Amino acid sequence: MDNFSKQDVTTGYNDLQQAQVSIQSAQKMIGTATMSMSPQQLSEATEALANARTELEAAHANATGVDEEFLQKCMADLKACEQQLTEAKQ
Repeated sequence: MDNFSKQDVTTGYNDLQQAQVSIQSAQKMIGTATMSMSPQQLSEATEALANARTELEAAHANATGVDEEFLQKCMADLKACEQQLTEAKQ
């Protein structure tokens, strides 16, 4: 079986769509983790949140200017996720 690096994979998503999918995935993981309060799930949710932030930063770096409203919504969603996860860890 061949091994492929992340750069070799083409998903059909652009940076904005990939950021949105990453944020939605993090939202779901955080929701599940905060309901169960499992240390492992909280850790995985924290990692998903970091990945989503990285995806969003990459999308922001490549933004055309017309994407600003979309990026602001994504940032707000990401901040809500961070707040929910922070409160769960306290």
